[in-house]
Parts: sequence; C-alpha cells; structure tokens
Amino acid sequence: MKLDMGTIQIALIILFMSVIHAVAAAASTPSLELLRVKSELVDPTGVLHSWSPESHFCRWNGVECSEDQTQVIALNLSDSGLSGSISAELWNLTSLETLDLSSNFLNGSIPVEIGKLQSLTALLLHSNYLSGEIPQEISRLKKLQVLRIGNNMLTGVITPRIGELTELRVLGLGYCQLNGSIPKELGNLKQMESLFLEENQLQGPIPEEIHGCKNLQTFVASNNRLEGTIPASLGSLPSLEILNLANNSLSGSIPADLSHLSSLQHLNLLGNRLNGSIPAELNQLGQLQWVDLSFNRLSGSITLLSSQLHNLEALVLSGNDLKGSSVIPSNFCSSSQSKLQKLFLAQNYLSGTFPLEILNCLSLQQLDLSENNYDGDLPSAIGKLQNLTDLFLQNNSFSGQIPSEIGNLTQLENLYMFDNAIRGNLPPEIGRLHQLTNIYLYDNQISGQIPRELTNCTKLTDIDFFGNHFTGPIPETIGKLKNLVMLQLRQNGLSGPIPPSLGYCRSLEILALADNKLSGTLPPTFRFLSKLFKVTLYNNSFQGPLPSSLSQLKNLQIINFCHNRFNGSISPLLGSSSLSALDLTNNSFSGPIPSMLASSINLTRLRLAHNHLTGTIPPEFGQLTNLQFLDLSFNNLTGELSEAQFSRFKKLQHFLLSNNQLTGIMPSWLGTLEELGELDLSSNNLHGDIPKSLGNCSNLLKLSLHGNTLTGSIPEELGNLTSLNVLNLQRNNISGTIPKTIENCRKLFELRVSENSLTGSIPDEIGKLTELQVILDLSHNSFSGEIPTSLGNLIKLERLNFSCNHLQGKIPSSLAKLTSLHRLNLSNNDLRGRIPETFSGFPVSSFQGNSPEGLCGRPMEVCLKSGGKKGMSNAAVVGIIAVIVFSSTVICLVMVYIMVRMWCHWREVAISSTVDGGGGAGREQRREMRGRKGGDDQFWKLSQLVQ
Repeated sequence: MKLDMGTIQIALIILFMSVIHAVAAAASTPSLELLRVKSELVDPTGVLHSWSPESHFCRWNGVECSEDQTQVIALNLSDSGLSGSISAELWNLTSLETLDLSSNFLNGSIPVEIGKLQSLTALLLHSNYLSGEIPQEISRLKKLQVLRIGNNMLTGVITPRIGELTELRVLGLGYCQLNGSIPKELGNLKQMESLFLEENQLQGPIPEEIHGCKNLQTFVASNNRLEGTIPASLGSLPSLEILNLANNSLSGSIPADLSHLSSLQHLNLLGNRLNGSIPAELNQLGQLQWVDLSFNRLSGSITLLSSQLHNLEALVLSGNDLKGSSVIPSNFCSSSQSKLQKLFLAQNYLSGTFPLEILNCLSLQQLDLSENNYDGDLPSAIGKLQNLTDLFLQNNSFSGQIPSEIGNLTQLENLYMFDNAIRGNLPPEIGRLHQLTNIYLYDNQISGQIPRELTNCTKLTDIDFFGNHFTGPIPETIGKLKNLVMLQLRQNGLSGPIPPSLGYCRSLEILALADNKLSGTLPPTFRFLSKLFKVTLYNNSFQGPLPSSLSQLKNLQIINFCHNRFNGSISPLLGSSSLSALDLTNNSFSGPIPSMLASSINLTRLRLAHNHLTGTIPPEFGQLTNLQFLDLSFNNLTGELSEAQFSRFKKLQHFLLSNNQLTGIMPSWLGTLEELGELDLSSNNLHGDIPKSLGNCSNLLKLSLHGNTLTGSIPEELGNLTSLNVLNLQRNNISGTIPKTIENCRKLFELRVSENSLTGSIPDEIGKLTELQVILDLSHNSFSGEIPTSLGNLIKLERLNFSCNHLQGKIPSSLAKLTSLHRLNLSNNDLRGRIPETFSGFPVSSFQGNSPEGLCGRPMEVCLKSGGKKGMSNAAVVGIIAVIVFSSTVICLVMVYIMVRMWCHWREVAISSTVDGGGGAGREQRREMRGRKGGDDQFWKLSQLVQ
C-alpha cells in the first residue's frame, strides 16, 4: 500500500515530537539530576560507585525515596570523603526533606538556589570548606527544623531572616568566621531547642530577646567577642540545660536570676571579665553537674558549695581573686551520695593550711589547689582520697614532709608539688603508686637519697626533682623505668657515677643531670638511648674520653657537657646530623675540630671554649648558615679568618674567638654580619686596620679587639654602633685621635683604649656617654691638653684611668660629682693644682708622677706640709716677691739715714769739746756728771737719735 507524502510527513513530525517529549521527560528524572551531581564531585573512596544508570536510583548509596519510588526525599552522603562544589542540579530535587553532606571536603559557597528546596526539614552541610555568606534565601525554607552549616569558612553576618524559620529546633553556626551581632530576631524561634554560635567573631551584647526561645535547652556562644552583661532574662528559660558563654568579654556580675534555671546541668562562664562575688543563690540549682567560672575577676569567698548540689561532679574556680581559708562546708562531702570528682581552685588567693574538709570527698579524682597561699604541713589523712588521679599543689608554701600515706593514693597518675617549701626525705611508700606517670617536685627542699622504691613506678614518663637537696647516688635500678621520657635531676647534691642501667630507659628523650657532684665516665650503655635528643651534664666532675658508641645517638639535638673534665676527641658526639646546640666549654678536649661537625646544618649554638683544641677552623664551617652563637675562645687554634668560612653566617649574633693564635688581617667582611651582637677577637695575632664596615653592625653590643697588633686609627663609623655597651681596643698599636662620633654610642658602659698610641686631646663628647659605669680607661697613650670638664657628667662611673699620658692643667672641679668612683688613676701626667676633696680617699699612687709644681690637697702629703702655698698661682708669687723687695728697700734707706745723723752728731760733739779747751777741767766735769746722773748720757744719745 502506498502512502502519500503528506501522511509520511505528519507521521515523522509526530514521531519527532514523541522523541523530544521522551528525552525531556528523561532529562528531568531524579536519576539524571543525581548523575549530574555525581559528575561534579570527586569520589576517592567510591561511595558513589552504585550511582549508575544500570540500577534504579532508589537503590543508590545514600539515596532515600518516596513510597512510590518516584522522588528523592533524603540524600545522606556524610563523612564520605567527597570534594568539589555543590552542583546546581541538586536544587532541582524539590522533594528533598533531608540533605546531609556534612563532614566532607566540599568547597565553594552555599548557592542561593537552596531556597527552592522548600520541603527541607533538615539541612546539614557542617564540617566542610564552604565559604561566602549565609544566603538570605535560606529563610524560604519554612519547614526547616534542623539547620547545621557550622564548621565551615562562612563569613559575614548572621542574617536576621533566620528568625523567620519558626519551625527551627536546631541552629548550628559554630566554628565559622561570622561577625556582627547575634540577631535579636532569633528570639522569634520559639521551638528552638539548641543554638550553637561558638568559635566565631560575634560581638556586641547577648540580646534580651533570646528569652523568647522558651524551649531552649542548649545555648553555646563561647569563644566570640561578646560584650556587656549576662542578661538576667536568661533566667526565664526553664528548659535550659547547657549554658556556655566561655571566652568572651562579658562583664558585670553573675545574675542571681540564673538560679531559676532549675534544669541547668552545665554552666560555663570561664574566660570573661565577670566580677563581684559568686551568687549564693546558685546553690539552689540541684541539677548542676558542671560549673566552670574560672579566669574571671570574681572575688570574695567560695559560697557555691552546699549539700543541695548533690549532683555536682566538677567545680572549676581557678584564676579568680577568691580569698579565705574555708573552701567547702564540712558537711558537703559527708554524704555518701557526693559525686564531686573535679575540684579546681588554682590561681586564687586562698590561704591557711590544707583544707581538711576536702578529705571527706572520697569520690574526688582531680584536686587542684595550686598557685594559692596555702602553707603548713600536708595532712597524713590525704591518703583517704584513694580515687585521686591528679593532685596539683604546686606554687604554694606547703612545708614539712610528704606524708608516707601518699602511698595509699594507688590510682594517682599526676603528682605536682613543685615550688613549695617541702623538706625531709621522699618517703619510700612513693613506690606503691604504680599508676604514677608524672612526678614534679622541683624547687623544694627535699633531702636525702632518691628512694630506690621510686623505680617500682614503672609507668613513670616524667621525673622532675630540679632544685632540691637530694644526695647520694642515682638509684641503680633506674633502668626499670622503661617508659621514662624525661629525667630532670639538675641542681641537687647527687654523687657517684651514672648507673649503667640508665641505658635501658630506651624511651628517654631528655636527660638533665647538671649542677650535681656526679663523677666517673659515661657508661657504654648510653648508646641504647636512641630517642635521646637533649642531654645536659654540665657542672659535674665527669672525666675521661667519651665512648665511641655515643656516635650511634642519631637524634641528639642539644648537648651540654660544659664544666667537667672530659678529654680526648669530641667526635663521638657528632653522630647526629640534627644537632642544634653543642656546648663543651671548660673541659680538656683536644685535637682538631672535626669537619663532620659541619653536617649539622641546623646547628645554632656551638661553644667549644676553654679546651685544648688545635689546628685550623674547618673550611666546611661555611655550611653552618644557621649559627647564632659561635664560641671557640681559649684554645690553640691557628690560621686566618677566611671569608668563605664565616661570611655566610648571616644569623650570627655571638662571634667569640679570643685567646687563640689566629693570624692575618682584621677582615672587612665582618661588617656583613648585621645580626652580630657580640664580637670578641681579642688576644690573637691579628693585624691591620679596624674595618670601617663594622659600623654596619648596628646591633653590636660588645666589641673586643684588645691584645692584637692592630694599627691605623679608630674609624669614625664606630659611632654608628648606637647600641654598643662595651668597646675594648686596648693593647694594640692604634694611633690618631678618638673620633668625636663616639658621642653617638650613648649606651656604652665600658670603654677601654689603653696601651695604644693615641694622641690629641680627650674629646668633650665623652662627657655625653652618661651610661659609662664599669670603666673609662685611656691610660698609656699620648693624650695631651686638659681633662674636659664635661666628664663630670659621668656620675655612674666606677673606675677612671688616665695614667701615663701628657695631660695638663688642673683636675676639673666638675669631677667632684663622680661619687661612684672607687678606683682612680691620674698618675704620670703633667697635672697640677688642687685635688678635689671628693678624691681625698684615694691612695697617693693615684696622683704621683705629675708636673714639678705637682698636685696639692689630700692625699698628697708634700702638698699638706707646704701649707697650701705650693698651689699658688704665678701672679700671686710675683706679688709677694715685689712686696718683700719694696719693704727691704725702705728699711735699708731708713738705716742709712739714721747712720748719717749719728755720724753728724758725733762730729758736732767733737768740735764742741775742742772749743771748750779740751782740758782736764772739762774731763773732770764730764766724769762728775756721769757719776751724778748714772747714765743719763746714754738716754741723751738716744734722744738725740730720735731727734
């Protein structure tokens, strides 16, 4: 039969439309939607393997269908290891009631299309890597009862439109990066039972409207930035069981209204700024199991414990300002129904003796009274707390002995009693604590031997007896402690050798035996301590060569054997390439420095000073680019300082090579070590100029180059070292003047440039170095001129030495202000004048050997005998001489005049006698007059002279 063309065309069109309809229908089936979702996910564990067109989608893993198996009503792929983004096709499954993609590795944002899933009652996307903001469209999910999208990387604010989800029972937004405030609209969620907002960046107050959530059982908003007071309206939430507002900035007092929360079991307000006293009304909360009010500013006494709190298991009040001696009522734990397991009262101001009421709490497992002001003896009845696992009594003033009854605490795991005043012996009963893992007794006054019984506590991991008075040997049975990780016995009086059995503590990582009286050699069994990474044996009397087997310790990072008597090679200590610190100072090690030391590329501290090491510094040292501290001083090392060896030490802060036999020119590359804080190359054979580049080492605190043969001048660039504390250039051949830039070194407290060839005057600028204290030594140079008066500003100075120079003039009176001086030497200069009274207590030798005119004033005896005239000025002396000459001239003239008058008078008398005849009558008359007047002629002569 033939068909016309029209009929055929119509048939083809109908067939085409049918195919299109079939394809469209197939494209909208849930199976295709889910396959598209699968295509955008990475499935490393194959949980989506069953998602295949070969089987019905209702049989696929994680898929739950409606009763007629036509629609997907639940999709649960939680904790499946899936990654990728959430496909937009997912939002076409409009019949979904539960969507759980939690605990995967999904990224991207929550699409706004989520608003299409209006049948959803549970949306769980928490614990992924979703980012972006919470979409406003989420408010269209009116049937939603559970919304958990926390533990993601969500940002922005909590949209107030969540308050429109009136059927919501669980809202989980914790562990994100949400900011802004808590929307008051959450108070509209009257069906809400659980609200989780913790670990965000929320701020502002807790809204009063939250009391509208009358069915709220759990409210967690910890670890945010919430401020303000705790709303009293929270007390009107009768169903509330958990209230956690920890680690915010809440202030004010704890509202007494919280006592109305009759269902409250957990109250956590730690880490806020709450103050005032703890409301006694909280004792009415008979359902309370856990209370944590720690690390606030609460004050007053502890009033919280009463017999009504019979369900209380944990009370944490640490880190407040609580005072008093009575901790709990005597009847609180008297009942056998007491459930108290944890009592933490650390870091308060509680005082008095150990609170005996606690010993009635037989259910107690953890007790922390640390960092208070308790004193007195520890009670022997402490042995009653036989369920105790943790006892923390550190940082108090407990005294007396540790009671032997401590051995009854057979469940004890952690014993912390450090930083008290406990004395006496450690009781051997300690060996009964077979569960003990940590014992910290450091900083006490415990004496006697370490009891052998302690090694019966075979679960011990940490022993710390630092800073006590233990004596005697380390127990030989120490090797029984197979689990021991740390053994800290430093700063005691232990003696004898290290027991060989210590090598069987194969878990040992830290061994600290420093500051004792231990002796002998290291036992060969040390090689078994394969996990050891830190060992400190300094300040003992160990001796002998190191066992070669120590090279098997491949994990060693920190070694300190300084101040012992070890000898031989240091090579056995270099088996580890992980060394970060090696200190062998003050031993008798000899031989060259092994080049293999350079393989420890993480080495930051290397101290080999005060040994007998010889040879050159290995060229391989250039590999130690992480070095911060290098001390090879006081050895017999030779050679030059190679740029290839040391210029790469860009992190070096301490470079100490003094008292060796190093030679060569003072290297200029030192200026590239910009982190350098201490440079000591003294007492070597270095020569050449002081490099100007040292001025680049702006962090330098100490520069010691003394005892070399350096020449040239002091570079002005040293003035750039503004942090310098010590500058020692003495005993070189340095010439020129002290640069004026020295004034920039304002932090100098020690300046020594003696025994050089420096010239010129002492710069006034030194007077600006007001921090100088230890010494200012310019002696044995050729300084001239006067002592600057500005040096009177150095009021902290204790020693001043200007001896053996060419200084002139007077000692400035301003130096009298140097009242801190206890050593002074101005001898062998050209000084003169009066010594300031302040210096009278110094010996004569401090001033001897100055100019011929010398110095006067105490203690110079010669100056004292001259009545002080020796100290007169030249003008005064000239004046006195002139007066004496003038006076002598006047006296001589007067004498000449008198003699002339006398001569004239006698001449007149002689002439007169001649005129009178000069006969016997005359002579007789004169004799008669002398006899009669008895000597009047003498008076006459005198009167004539006077006339």
